[in-house]
Amino acid sequence: MPQPIVVFDLDGTLVDTAPDLLDSLNHCLEAKDMEKIDPVALRRYVGHGGRVMIERAFEAQQKHLSPEELDRLVDIFIEHYGMHMPGRSALYEGAEQAMEQLAEAGYLLAVCTNKFEGLSVKLLDGLGQTSRFGAICGGDSFSFRKPDPRHLIETIRKAGGDPERAVMIGDSRTDIDTAKAAGIPVVAVDFGYSDLPVSAYDPSRIISHFRELKVELANELIGSVDA
Repeated sequence: MPQPIVVFDLDGTLVDTAPDLLDSLNHCLEAKDMEKIDPVALRRYVGHGGRVMIERAFEAQQKHLSPEELDRLVDIFIEHYGMHMPGRSALYEGAEQAMEQLAEAGYLLAVCTNKFEGLSVKLLDGLGQTSRFGAICGGDSFSFRKPDPRHLIETIRKAGGDPERAVMIGDSRTDIDTAKAAGIPVVAVDFGYSDLPVSAYDPSRIISHFRELKVELANELIGSVDA
């Protein structure tokens, strides 16, 4: 029987990257002499990548943004973000212990994120975590990305896992829709960057802390697929 696998989303699931994403967004806004985004309003902007963050900031301040200027600002965002990585980003409390327990129980681990692969690897490397994962696949790793289920399925295969013995961990509708489309159980964290409460998207389970991500839960979810 193949090893089971747990696949993590990255931003808002495994790592709290919000402070650094906000810094890079504000760097872009400063370049346009616009008001900075208050950290209190952060959740209105994070969760869908730099491009969407910039678009939302311009909409909130009722500023026109041409496609060409958006592309330029995205480049500025990515350059700033990459240069300051890992910055203030940190694993969520309990994440490291949960991954260690899963690995000790024979689980493979992988990351499936819409963040660029290079930035994802650099972030995890800066946090000393890359060696844990059999695969780290970003939004540019394949010709498709979440919510296309192939992104998750191919990440699992690249890590040496079997989609029939997999669990996805995510924080957004995109993650939940991706897993459902792939026929894979999904655990949603309720502390991430979702626009709405994750319960609205009907994941298989919801957790509020990584101490709840136990081997028994992963076994149960995979068992429910095998049954």
